[in-house]
Amino acid sequence: MKMECSWPGNNHQMQLYHDKEWCVPAIDDQYIFEMLTLEGAQAGLSWSIVLSKREAYQKAFHNFDISYCATLSDKDLMNLKEQYNVIKHFAKLQSVRNNAQAVIKIQKEFESFSSFLWRYVDFKPIINQWNSDGQIPAQTSLSSQISKDLKKRGFKFVGPVTMYSFMQAIGMVDDHVTSCSHHSSNQERKIKENGF
Repeated sequence: MKMECSWPGNNHQMQLYHDKEWCVPAIDDQYIFEMLTLEGAQAGLSWSIVLSKREAYQKAFHNFDISYCATLSDKDLMNLKEQYNVIKHFAKLQSVRNNAQAVIKIQKEFESFSSFLWRYVDFKPIINQWNSDGQIPAQTSLSSQISKDLKKRGFKFVGPVTMYSFMQAIGMVDDHVTSCSHHSSNQERKIKENGF
């Protein structure tokens, strides 16, 4: 029996996320924007807390409709803060609008947010070969570069550590340990939407 990654622990939501989404290549802009938002919301918190609030975020932000999020006023965001079980940090909520507006600009320039991001890895996931969770880095030179580039384009809550988690979330890197049944070498990766 293969040893799975240990970081999800006994948390059912974390296990599901690990099994179904983590390090699975994603190219749908709306899903990618959702992951960007949730990873930014995680800053200073645990991923389990964010996952427990994911459904509330989906409802509050219309399933992360980018055009909708880009038009939200501060008053709208304050109402969402009060009405939904989202993380109450107002600057993080403002970053949803801010980042949606930045994504729209990128879509106009590169056709899709996905295309802009996947250029960094030549449209192929980086398949790492870790033997234990402890070997997985918190950030890399590439996550630092993406962070720097996104900040220049006006994105918020996109530090190098957040960007590395984001790269894992959308499958730009495969950081499953090699003994995990979900590592690329142990199964064919499911590519969201149409693949590349």
